[in-house]
Amino acid sequence: MSFKEEFARYSWDNVKESIYSKTAADVEKALTTPKRTLEDFKALVSPAAAAYLEPMAKLSRQLTRKRFGNTIQMYVPLYLSNECTNICTYCGFSLDNKVRRRTLTDREILQEVEVIKSMGYEHVLLVTGEANQTVHVPYFKKVLELIRPHFAQVSMEVQPLDRDEYEELIPLGLHSVLVYQETYHQEDYRKHHPKGKKAHFNYRLETPDRLGQAGIHKMGLGVLIGLEDWRTDSFFTALHLDYLEKTYWQTRYSLSFPRLRPFSGGLEPKVAMSDRELVQLICAYRIFNGEVELSLSTRESEKFRNHCIQLGVTSISAGSKTNPGGYAVEPESLEQFEISDERKPAEIARMIRGAGYEVVWKDWDASLIANERMSE
Repeated sequence: MSFKEEFARYSWDNVKESIYSKTAADVEKALTTPKRTLEDFKALVSPAAAAYLEPMAKLSRQLTRKRFGNTIQMYVPLYLSNECTNICTYCGFSLDNKVRRRTLTDREILQEVEVIKSMGYEHVLLVTGEANQTVHVPYFKKVLELIRPHFAQVSMEVQPLDRDEYEELIPLGLHSVLVYQETYHQEDYRKHHPKGKKAHFNYRLETPDRLGQAGIHKMGLGVLIGLEDWRTDSFFTALHLDYLEKTYWQTRYSLSFPRLRPFSGGLEPKVAMSDRELVQLICAYRIFNGEVELSLSTRESEKFRNHCIQLGVTSISAGSKTNPGGYAVEPESLEQFEISDERKPAEIARMIRGAGYEVVWKDWDASLIANERMSE
């Protein structure tokens, strides 16, 4: 069995109706019950929960500090390529966008690494478009071997791969993989992904299963907020997380909640999400699951990120460039999406310390996590 079978048991419309019918009593139950269910999560993301933002934030902060202490992890993306064979309506790297394509060479990658290391980073996220003919497993293997000596942890956000391909990459130092479903609404998914391998909804849906079977240390989930109703998409993300934690219990998990950001000629959100609603979602995820890591990128504003590190977020990016070569090789090339918080990593680190938190420049050590689990 894979998540595809679990997913098939649910109707988008029925889930949406259930969320929007939740009452204040359902929210109060979700806030006070010692063990929360997916029905409680529905209540926490429902419109009825908007009036409970203050107690949700307080509980989220308490649960986060209990599990993660006063620490915020910092990471940075390294874009290796903007080559892509998919058409995605919301992405600056989409095949139908007339932009100059680039895949970094070994020398160029090391130039980027030098700048990233000078910022203080020990955790890097490798990002590419999805182009199997050029940005493929042999390329990933070469890149991992090239940069692994320079970083404590290496994560990837690239095209979904087969299980045996992940098994080739993990021994080379691949620590975690981020794979976002974008939306769990199948009809809208097809509309936004009309061409390329990414058009195959179920192959992408089952990628976390393949990662779990391959024995990945950590995987990241999420949707692109703005493609569909955020409350319903977030329920299916929580459902996916719940299934994965029960099935691949040795793997750690993280969630991201990127809001659709503009690029040149880009898509406007179908469903807008306010800052208050994003705070509600962050708190809902934390209250539902005290173990999951929550990540916030530079898509969000300076003011919003300053506020959210105290609400449940455990990792944050800074100084990000979303174009290949953006740090050193070709800073002016087209970015995948617009950055909102443009502060340098040192500024973000000062802000984090000023809020009473410790800055962690790499992922939490696997040995510490293993010891925790052995003692549970």
